[in-house]
Amino acid sequence: MLASAANFTAAVERRSAPRLRTFKSGKIVFNHDFSVFDCMVRNLTERGACLEFGDSVGVPDTFELQLADGLRHHCNLIWRYKDRMGVAFH
Repeated sequence: MLASAANFTAAVERRSAPRLRTFKSGKIVFNHDFSVFDCMVRNLTERGACLEFGDSVGVPDTFELQLADGLRHHCNLIWRYKDRMGVAFH
């Protein structure tokens, strides 16, 4: 018997807080603000985010995420897949 999509989604969801879908511009900032990658924030919570951009090559495992409103978050890379990455704020 196949599980329903709702049950499957609930089974694989491990986040402690639900993320809100968003489409905000952001910047990945590191190397004492000398290195910057533009990105799109696809979903967001107070504990982390999913970021989308052209290529993750060269993005370190720790960096700052600067949102369009000027707010900055220190981030740790949790996962990386093709053009997306999941980060946790610390």
